Amino acid sequence: MRYIVFDTETPNARNDRMSQIGVCVVENGAVTRSFGSLVNPECGFDAFNISLTGISPAAVRGKPCFAALWEGGLGEMLSGGVLAAHNAPFDMAVLAKCLAHYGIAWRPRAEYIDTVRLARAVFPELPNHRLDTVAGYLGIELDHHDAASDAMACARILIESERRGAALDSFVRGYDLAARRTVAPAR
Repeated sequence: MRYIVFDTETPNARNDRMSQIGVCVVENGAVTRSFGSLVNPECGFDAFNISLTGISPAAVRGKPCFAALWEGGLGEMLSGGVLAAHNAPFDMAVLAKCLAHYGIAWRPRAEYIDTVRLARAVFPELPNHRLDTVAGYLGIELDHHDAASDAMACARILIESERRGAALDSFVRGYDLAARRTVAPAR
């Protein structure tokens, strides 16, 4: 099975655009490809988001917008397997909103794994299952709220969960991109 682990950072509370994306492809229990980019969201930033992520309007000036990244290979990369993210409904909604905003026709639904749900099942002893908590527990290096680092940590959590015996297929859910909600998987 091929998993496309991704993380998004957003510029404001609307969470309808990306200011950064990180992607890791996981195949046969290993990360085989990774990608990260700042994204020009072509909209305003909130002070809270700048403080959280360190990404400002100046940082994204001259960077590609989501549509340019999509056409430049991001779309193909995200199409090649089951998506995965930590608190995946958030990232799936950001992706769906970006696709809608730029008028990009992709697919009506996508399968995904939420590694928060996965971590709760595999690491029940933890006090919470936030990305930084799980990464710290597993000794995974993390520069939290950097999308590439978050995606890599999430990929390593996915790999370690499978190594510890988690049946990843049982965590696959579906996401209706138009309705922006979780639905039953297509399987």
